[in-house]
Amino acid sequence: MSGDALPLLMVGLLVLGILSSYPVALVLGGTAVLTLLVSDLPSAFTNLMVARVYGSVLTNWLFLSIPMFICMGLLLEVSGLAERALVDIQHALGNRRGGLGIAVILIGALMAAATGVVGASVVMLTLLALPEMQKQGYSGRMASGVIAASGTLAILMPPSIMLIILSDQLGVGVGDLFAGSIVPALILIGLYLAYVLIRAHLRPDEAPMAPRSGDVRLGRIILGIGPLLLLIFCVLGSIIFGIASPTEASGVGALGAALLVAANGRLTLARFSRVAVLTVRNTTAVLFLAIGATCFSAVFRGVGGEDMIVAWLENMDVGAWGTLIILMIAMIVMGFFLDWLEIVLILLPIFGPIIAALDFGNGLSGNALMVWFAIIVAVNLQTSFLTPPFGFSLFYMRNAAQGALTNRETYAGVMPFIGLQLLTLLIVLLWPSILI
Repeated sequence: MSGDALPLLMVGLLVLGILSSYPVALVLGGTAVLTLLVSDLPSAFTNLMVARVYGSVLTNWLFLSIPMFICMGLLLEVSGLAERALVDIQHALGNRRGGLGIAVILIGALMAAATGVVGASVVMLTLLALPEMQKQGYSGRMASGVIAASGTLAILMPPSIMLIILSDQLGVGVGDLFAGSIVPALILIGLYLAYVLIRAHLRPDEAPMAPRSGDVRLGRIILGIGPLLLLIFCVLGSIIFGIASPTEASGVGALGAALLVAANGRLTLARFSRVAVLTVRNTTAVLFLAIGATCFSAVFRGVGGEDMIVAWLENMDVGAWGTLIILMIAMIVMGFFLDWLEIVLILLPIFGPIIAALDFGNGLSGNALMVWFAIIVAVNLQTSFLTPPFGFSLFYMRNAAQGALTNRETYAGVMPFIGLQLLTLLIVLLWPSILI
């Protein structure tokens, strides 16, 4: 085979493998191996592929921070801090219409900055907030939208695992991505809060007021969430200001989370064993997928796939912005069927170098351009977590809700928040200066 045949064969095999529900990591690696067997690439290319896997995945010190941040998030999930803070904040806002919805968003943002894992955040918020929201008379539509959107903030808020993977794939500093994601995350949180307040006043039946509890004071709230805020500040601040590497900071974060759990009397052997097992499972899934994707991208480039895409884009003459829009649309479509990790590891090794060579006329180049691009990708893929019918946050929430929410309520509830995420994406596209 020659020309575009092999790259197209690889894409075809990848699509068929994904549609067959076979594990994506095996589909990526298997496609690479099958393509090698029918290609005219030299036998030395196999050694090159193995060396690339060893160099970019197995000996990558940045990846060591992933299990530490996952462990940190899982420990904080069982610490009880989020539950106590949610109760205190919603009581303090009890005489404000939509107060519980506001409390869920604030706690969701706080836990997003502590966990970096969407699944953990969505499940925790569902278990903590959904029964109380239904008890207070919140509609299923409002409750599902607020919980799913707030939990999904973990994909954008540092120390997001996605930002760590993007840092590795695009060759930019983790600290730069963490710093660049803060303003878009705050914009998104602000839009969520505004929507809940406006919706609660326009449709008071969907977000009724709860009685205010007179014994909740600001000091109690600060005392409840203060240790968590301090831990987040130490971990993220040390990375952003260059005091510690992500790997070092992640270790401190995991240790700090364990101390917080112990201080709250919840560090039992059973809980610690559960956290350890889940950490190993999640980390293994990430690394296994990274190995398969590395093999796929290496072979795809070797058979001329990247050159084929560049030639197609040049023939289409869509320019820099057209290329970016095509990529954004492709990510949105793939988000209906694939997890963010699979999308990142499939597309970015191919499109990253292409984007780096383009001029968008916004004054960005080099590292600043790739930071902007990475944040755009993160906001885009955050949207994919909410898009029906396969949004992963919707699966997490429905499983945790145990039948308390219908599909119709879930889908209708997340639609406004999808619109707010797309608005944030547009803001980041048009005003990149907010990141730099």
